[in-house]
Amino acid sequence: MADVFTKAKRSEVMSLIRSTGNKATELKLMALMRERGIKGWRRHLQLRAGQVTVRPDFVFRAQRVAVFVDGCFWHGCPRHATRPRQNRKFWDAKIARNQVRDRKVSRALRAAGWSVLRIWECALTKKRSPATLARLARAVEAQMFADGDS
Repeated sequence: MADVFTKAKRSEVMSLIRSTGNKATELKLMALMRERGIKGWRRHLQLRAGQVTVRPDFVFRAQRVAVFVDGCFWHGCPRHATRPRQNRKFWDAKIARNQVRDRKVSRALRAAGWSVLRIWECALTKKRSPATLARLARAVEAQMFADGDS
């Protein structure tokens, strides 16, 4: 079925839709962290890193660890990302911009003294989540000991 809007009007309509994050994926990680007893995190705290202001999905403020849960499609997971057949150039460029932004944000946070952990959506499956949670726990604990909070 053909689009009822012109390309410019469709772009305007889509720009008005505000993203609310990948709630299902974030909720999955939240449930897994609670199940594992990982505490001390807050969701969507605004952090300032140099000229960049970001809202990681989870922040362990005391340990200075920022956690992002990246969707396989939107962030171009090398194992599970799919490419739409329609408008392929647009989607390839969009995902490439997302990846550039992710690197810029991670770099800025690290320069400001934060540890950054990026978790793929596919790493939250039943099979892979134990290893993912162990990695998260190690990152938080490493920062606790680095800060002398043993």
